[in-house]
Amino acid sequence: MTPELITQLYSSTALIVGLMLSAAGFASALGWALICSKYLEGIARQPEMRPQLMVQMLFTGGLMEAFPFIILGMSMWFIFANPFLGAAKAAIGG
Repeated sequence: MTPELITQLYSSTALIVGLMLSAAGFASALGWALICSKYLEGIARQPEMRPQLMVQMLFTGGLMEAFPFIILGMSMWFIFANPFLGAAKAAIGG
């Protein structure tokens, strides 16, 4: 394997990981916005349901926050244990 190929694999992986993390952050922010807007709509329709709606909002928000952390774990795997490097070595025969 040439050093240029290794550099290209690592730079491509870093680029894709950056895109993954930015998409996960955007999706989480969009999810929080939707959750909070529906929470406020629910309070506006039935103010007496506020405590129950708050519990549901926080529970759903916690699930929404788990998504970027899962993506962060996957991206760290791609960065530190790059599976594409081993696949490239096997494909080249080195």
